[in-house]
Amino acid sequence: MKLAVIGAGLMGRAAVYDFGRNDNVSKIGVFDIDEQQAKDIAEKYGASKAVSGKLDAGDVEAARDIHNDYDAAVSCVTYKYNPGLTRAAIDAHCHLVDLGGNNDVVRTQLEMNDEAAAAGVVIIPDCGLAPGMVSIIAMDGYQKLTKVDSIKIRVGGLPQSARPPLNYQMVFSAEGLINEYWEPCVIIDGGKKKTVNPMTEIELLDFDGVGKLEAFYTSGGTSTLPDTFENKVNFLDYKTIRYPGHCQVFKPMLEIGLASRQPITVGDQQVEPRALLKAVLDKNLSFGGLDMVLVRVVLEGELDGENKTIVYEIIDRQDTHTGLTAMMRTTAFPAAIIASMAAGGQVDKKGCFPQELAVKSSLFLPELKKRGIHLTVK
Repeated sequence: MKLAVIGAGLMGRAAVYDFGRNDNVSKIGVFDIDEQQAKDIAEKYGASKAVSGKLDAGDVEAARDIHNDYDAAVSCVTYKYNPGLTRAAIDAHCHLVDLGGNNDVVRTQLEMNDEAAAAGVVIIPDCGLAPGMVSIIAMDGYQKLTKVDSIKIRVGGLPQSARPPLNYQMVFSAEGLINEYWEPCVIIDGGKKKTVNPMTEIELLDFDGVGKLEAFYTSGGTSTLPDTFENKVNFLDYKTIRYPGHCQVFKPMLEIGLASRQPITVGDQQVEPRALLKAVLDKNLSFGGLDMVLVRVVLEGELDGENKTIVYEIIDRQDTHTGLTAMMRTTAFPAAIIASMAAGGQVDKKGCFPQELAVKSSLFLPELKKRGIHLTVK
């Protein structure tokens, strides 16, 4: 199969690495607006199967020409480009998955369902970590029980060693982090969708070998799950895991206006507070320490009339041998797996679908283990 990666950033290079080690992949295309970076990533991670080229992800016609040469593609660029890339993939009869991150964008893509089905391709948004593989894990648990009362999803990307005052380091884009901390959160409560405020409802939890942590509401992690499970479960929510005290320090910075896109006057210049916050976060929290990703999905319900709780858990630490961070592994590898499944005929659906409805967990979850991402189920 021939697979393309759009975007040669951190997640893109991890997807190229994964494709390079897949014996069923004969050709990998690596495309980025920075042509030299695409070339470097192709040579370093593509296992001699990769070619590279320049692509402005906003150029739908150019993207269509690229998609014409591949069976499936992974979009590893920021979510604003995904509707155009979806259009390009449909026109080129190429399967597409992306890392998503914005519910409005995903809805726009899902509205192209009929066109994708007519083209004989599957488009699957939000295929990273969270939103991402946690949706497939949640559906796996849902299908194991005869009745599900609640689904609680807890995910965090953290430095292995906490560094005050925020006890955090940048493991993905600052823009994405601010969105998670600032935008409304969708949960299910009483069987119905409900919006709650981000950075609220702090709870304490712990992981073996890691210690005490906190978790609080953030936006985006539930993706399409509230639509999929409305009126099917009583409660569903998503919280982000951090070291204790993080929320208490970070939230006031947003509340005083540092998440605003409305420019303010500083001296003789107009400055966007959010742009300033992003620059400060990238400068002062990108210290490159070893990272880890924590995942816990808990389902409570019944199995054949008896109360049952299923707990899925992942503790993934940075791979010092390959240099791939835990966030790169747990975000890009799931997308790469799904793209490979689509190209290999292991996704039956054609059209635009949420991954929990399109991807068979029985095929997907064993692929995580092959990549050293160990999911425990209790």
